[in-house]
Amino acid sequence: MADPRFFRRAKPISLADLAKIANATITGDVAPDRTFADVKALSEAGPEDVSFLDNKRYADTFSTSEAGACVVEAAYANRAPSGMALLISDAPYLGYALIAAAFYPLQADESTNVSANAHVAASASVGDGARIEAGAVIQAHAEISAGVHISSGVVVGPGVVVGTGTRIGPNTCLSHCLIGDRVIIHGGVNIGQDGFGFALSPAGHHKVPQLGRVIIEDDVEIGANTTIDRGAGPDTVVGAGTKIDNLVQIAHNVRIGKGCIIVSQVGISGSTEIGDFVMIGGQAGLTGHLKVGSRSKIAAQSGVMRNVDPGGTIGGSPAKPMRDWLKEVALVDRLVKNKNR
Repeated sequence: MADPRFFRRAKPISLADLAKIANATITGDVAPDRTFADVKALSEAGPEDVSFLDNKRYADTFSTSEAGACVVEAAYANRAPSGMALLISDAPYLGYALIAAAFYPLQADESTNVSANAHVAASASVGDGARIEAGAVIQAHAEISAGVHISSGVVVGPGVVVGTGTRIGPNTCLSHCLIGDRVIIHGGVNIGQDGFGFALSPAGHHKVPQLGRVIIEDDVEIGANTTIDRGAGPDTVVGAGTKIDNLVQIAHNVRIGKGCIIVSQVGISGSTEIGDFVMIGGQAGLTGHLKVGSRSKIAAQSGVMRNVDPGGTIGGSPAKPMRDWLKEVALVDRLVKNKNR
């Protein structure tokens, strides 16, 4: 179970309410008013717990699980053990996520709580219900909106705006940026520092003033130790609902659309434009000034040096259409095997 030192669980929830939360249909010989107390993995769940099945690899575990209820696709219903209530859903993982959030909601503190050991400039504004922990620094003319949670060691630079309900993890540094509503920023993130811009010369390299900002739109999540440089003139923009993993580097003037998924250790060079709902696998690298079309997919460790068509799937280094890359990998594998023979 979730450690109560770190997570506060809500009251038990009835099966009928769980179905509403997950947008699921109940099957099985279990009363709709029966309540459940927690969420757990299939292998650990007991009669009072809710679990889920979203991967056929765990179908055998599902068949022997002691979970009282499970979110599952209709195709697996006939493999359920006797007595298990089924919450039938076309998207079991999403249903589970919604149920888990109902059992473990974020705890909002409606009263403003600014630690005596935080430094808040006199010209900064702090909204109702904001929480600012010890050691945080809020500099001149910064705007902290209602319900914001700022952890210890955070530095919010002059003029920065932080939107309603945003949560900022420890030791984060924000400068030259506007942060939207309900954004989650994990620890160690740096947003708004200088982009890497230099005019090269035999006499030395001259720094180009970075005069843009970073715009983070609503409902973005940014993983630990990610860095997002401010623009050189145009802004760097991260679109609404985009989710960024840990240790990602986003350079100056990059524009990322809405709903993108960017996995850990991705590097995106300056002035590249990424469309909506793009997925980029871990350790992929994108050179500068590219256009990546909406709903395209980039495989892990790809080296992207050319524009990507909307809806395309690419892989390899240099990256190319996935089918071509896989053919090349298979051909090299056959050549090696033939040589060994």
